[in-house]
Amino acid sequence: MNFKVDTEKCIHCGLCAKDCIAHIIELDENKVPKVEKPEKCIGCQHCLAICPVGAISVCDKNPEDSDKIYAQNPDMILNLIKSRRSDRNYKQENVSQEKMDKLKDMLSWVPTGCNFHGLNFHFIDDIEVMNEFRNHVNNKVISALTKKPIKPVVEKFSHYGKLLINGEDVIFRGAPHMIVVSNSVKAPCAAEDAIIALSYFELYAQSMGLGTCWCGLAQSCMAVFPELSEYLGIPEGYQSSYVMLFGEKEVNYSRTVQPEKSPVIVAKKQGFEKLTAGKTLKRYFWNFIR
Repeated sequence: MNFKVDTEKCIHCGLCAKDCIAHIIELDENKVPKVEKPEKCIGCQHCLAICPVGAISVCDKNPEDSDKIYAQNPDMILNLIKSRRSDRNYKQENVSQEKMDKLKDMLSWVPTGCNFHGLNFHFIDDIEVMNEFRNHVNNKVISALTKKPIKPVVEKFSHYGKLLINGEDVIFRGAPHMIVVSNSVKAPCAAEDAIIALSYFELYAQSMGLGTCWCGLAQSCMAVFPELSEYLGIPEGYQSSYVMLFGEKEVNYSRTVQPEKSPVIVAKKQGFEKLTAGKTLKRYFWNFIR
């Protein structure tokens, strides 16, 4: 943990102790933060982030190396959310190295359940590599649909089979790049971590003017064809969680769409109903059906 306090800077406010998720920071008799049971630290760095004067270092991280936090424009962020589209038309060129580096660097800040931070991000950042991967997968799927039918593939691609056989790239949509997120099978929130990470990745990529597309068909292929995990360098004990395509957009949208309003249900104080056995079973069914 390597918890250190610059006593000359410390103003004894106690915010670090109050915000400590693991409840291991206390104030001594001089109101200086100290740590009890450092082995329980989860490495969240909340103490470093919350200190108003930068008096705390932890996990070999120093406050002077952190960025300042600036106020964001909520209207611009909302517009980014509204204008996000799933892009299926891409320029056949590599994204610039500058943009690619920024996308990769950003991933260190995505949140994970229990602060596990065990995600791996597997990139195809060169269009020639992407074409090799694309051709292999498309040929495998066509074979699984025709020569030696594989039931899960036939079921998943029932709607797209003819298009794929006729040469349409229905899986990868001509995207020049791809990111695959893998997580340890021991991760406490394995599936959720990947979706959260790709949601952050998508909005950041779209803020750069890049197109993105969630790719469930490619994720299905990752599960069925084990050589794909080897190709991407997914280590043992890890499994692919989801896939996103990205690249420079060939088309640009001029306006946001107009979705139907999502139901928003507000709970009110009403006490708790004693459920009948039938209602209880129904709730368990809907809670665990997936």
